[in-house]
Amino acid sequence: MLVLSRKTDESIMIAGNIEVVVLGVEGETVKLGIRAPKDVEILRKELYVNIQSSNREAASSMLALNDVIQLLKQNRPDK
Repeated sequence: MLVLSRKTDESIMIAGNIEVVVLGVEGETVKLGIRAPKDVEILRKELYVNIQSSNREAASSMLALNDVIQLLKQNRPDK
């Protein structure tokens, strides 16, 4: 992990097109501003983790649904 010290109104650049600016520090809270292209998705980590968990759950549900469909096809009486 890279650790940098920045003061209010100072920034860092990421990959040449993302700028993270320190807007202020209030107690233990740091306010950051992020300038990035519109196609770059920016999420708080807790939201990102929640989405990833939901995606994994949905994917496993789809596998289970596909298994049920396959079983139904196998057990279908012949005409």
